[in-house]
Amino acid sequence: MFIFGNLFHAIAFILDTILTIYMWIIIVSALISWVNPDPYNPIVRFLYSVTDPVLRPVRKRFTFSMGIDISPMIVILVIMFIKYFIIASMFDLASRMK
Repeated sequence: MFIFGNLFHAIAFILDTILTIYMWIIIVSALISWVNPDPYNPIVRFLYSVTDPVLRPVRKRFTFSMGIDISPMIVILVIMFIKYFIIASMFDLASRMK
């Protein structure tokens, strides 16, 4: 059973790393949006192309008339929930299988 424990541990670690990187990409994209960047810059285009598919449905669902886009905060909270509930559960399951 230790092989499955190691497998779950590896999958949980990879998912945790991917979610952490994506969370930082969302933070950088939100910070860049405050300074009105050049839309033809390749870095800006990459950031928007990676984050817009996730942020767009959240923006449609949670629209506020205050003029503040809170969709990055909502997505980051969802990522944190996934990390602290699902990924932590996978780590616990992996340690119990060893």
